[in-house]
Amino acid sequence: MKTLDVSLPEMFFVAATRGMAGAGVGLLASNYLAPETRRHVGWTLLGIGLVTTLPIVATVVARRHALAD
Repeated sequence: MKTLDVSLPEMFFVAATRGMAGAGVGLLASNYLAPETRRHVGWTLLGIGLVTTLPIVATVVARRHALAD
C-alpha cells in the first residue's frame, strides 16, 4: 500500500473545497431560499468547490508520479 503525506493546511484546503461543493449541492436540493437566489448561490458554491478541486488533483497526481520514480 502506498502512502501520501498531506500537510495540515492541505487537509484544510481539501475539507474547505468539499464543504463548499456540498453546501452548493445542499442549497440546490433545498427550498430554504427563494428559487432564483438559491440557484445562483448553489451553483456558485458548487462551481467554486469543483474548480478548486483541480489543484488538489494535480498535486496528488504529481506526488504519486514522484513516488513511482
